Amino acid sequence: MSRNDNANFRNHVLDFKLGRRSLLKSSLLGSGAVAVGGLFGGLLPAVTWAADDASKYESPVVETTYGKIRGVIQGGTHTFRGIPYGASTAGNNRFMPPRKPEPWTGVREAFQNGPSAPQLSGPANALILNHKEPAVQGEDCLVMNVFTPGVNDGRKRPIMVWLHGGGFATGAGSAHSFDGNFLARSGDVVVVSVNHRLNIFGYLYLADSGGEKFADSGNAGLLDVVAVLEWVRDNGAHFGGDPGNVTIFGQSGGGLKISNLLAMPPAKGLFHKAIIESGSALKAIHREDANKTTERILAKLGLQANQMDELQKLPMSQLLSAMDNRGAGQGTPPFNFGPVADGRALPSDPFDPAAPEISAQVPLIIGSVNTEGTFFTPPDSPLFSLDEAGMRTRLTTRFGEAADKLIDLYRQEMPNASPSQIYFLINAFPTAAITQAERKAAQGKAPVYMYLFTWETPVEGGRRHSPHTVELPFVFNNVMEQPEEVGNGPELQPLADKMSGAWAAFAHTGNPNVGGVPKWPAYSENERATMIINNEWKVRNDPRHDVRLIMNTLPNPATLVG
Repeated sequence: MSRNDNANFRNHVLDFKLGRRSLLKSSLLGSGAVAVGGLFGGLLPAVTWAADDASKYESPVVETTYGKIRGVIQGGTHTFRGIPYGASTAGNNRFMPPRKPEPWTGVREAFQNGPSAPQLSGPANALILNHKEPAVQGEDCLVMNVFTPGVNDGRKRPIMVWLHGGGFATGAGSAHSFDGNFLARSGDVVVVSVNHRLNIFGYLYLADSGGEKFADSGNAGLLDVVAVLEWVRDNGAHFGGDPGNVTIFGQSGGGLKISNLLAMPPAKGLFHKAIIESGSALKAIHREDANKTTERILAKLGLQANQMDELQKLPMSQLLSAMDNRGAGQGTPPFNFGPVADGRALPSDPFDPAAPEISAQVPLIIGSVNTEGTFFTPPDSPLFSLDEAGMRTRLTTRFGEAADKLIDLYRQEMPNASPSQIYFLINAFPTAAITQAERKAAQGKAPVYMYLFTWETPVEGGRRHSPHTVELPFVFNNVMEQPEEVGNGPELQPLADKMSGAWAAFAHTGNPNVGGVPKWPAYSENERATMIINNEWKVRNDPRHDVRLIMNTLPNPATLVG
């Protein structure tokens, strides 16, 4: 699509959003202020398309394996929201592998987002979830949104399945920032965004105490994603997509999920390419550690190890309260929920000691942003006003004697950087991403492409930094929708065109090279080619080589977290 066509498309969508926002207002709210799902159960907000709205826009109907659904066309993109890919996970389905949804008769309206997964709200959640999450939570959360340029047209577009961030604890694929309208249209791809089980509902390991019935409880959230991929395999062609060309892409916790899916036998063959953004996971949780978490949860609930069935009867709100560790007292460790190396759905650590053989043929993009930690740091934090002594003290606490050498190396690269900038840069060095890329490249069976996103956002009082999540408006090609994250300026759309274009090109061909940027070579242990993504793209071999060597000698090297 040409630049003029893209501008016309955007104007159409922006005009349409004036009416659409009133529709979504009661199901979307900002800054992660998520209502506790126990107040709503599995109910949706009472929002429907008004008759005069529906009459103005086409309403495409698509047949799925469970029944017909009706969507809308937004600025040329066919949009379907709240499509169930699984049954409710409440009651006897809690902690179980996902089950198929009940078929329906007639035509189901797919005009609004479905519930997000149960999760804790509060200040910590608000810090992580700045993407306007849906307000309603419930255990009937196995829903997806689909965005496509065309339906029932015989086309075979790549399908891109988005996995949201928030670690394994929070978030929603139906957040407004992840609308796939722009990416689907500009990239000629089908975009699927997903809600799935999280935290205690998706990753409480009960197999050793509860027996075969609960054998898959430690990875229920990832098995939900497998169910999504099976739905895409069975239904993607009706949405103008190619089920034989599926790319999974995700950021932060979404990248962590992808890292584990690459090692899961149930997911084998259901996707063909993967993009991991700021979420490289080398290891899973081991059974002994997962059992310790389960013991603590049971103790908080007053249950014994032989009372696992009682967990399926408790109110959702009680389980949410049980995992709420805020105010528990200094020294009390937080609960750690995530994929478990259970010898079953996830046989072993995903990328340790090597990349998983089961996905050796899957091309990857792996990358990070330059100052990940600034996203998690409140704007009034003293970390943004460190003096030289304070910066050195903090880095020495974490990196020991290596701190002085690391500081010297970054000073040579950026002599005018402030102490706070040096602090955040060193803490964000992507050791885990590099290790993951090394191990993937060592297989020699599919390419892996490495990037570092260094563009700096001007928001937050003019402080320029590259925080966790900052690349997402460019990936989704919706920078005009995200001024609170990337500001405004003429450089935004050209960078979004390049980045969304590279991601779409990778989905089409397994190669991210696209016009207007330098050739992006595959990563290798010898060259370590890395695309530095900014307004100007540059390829550098082994950027910050000396820093990497130092980080590799540390007993607990810096890693990225979702």
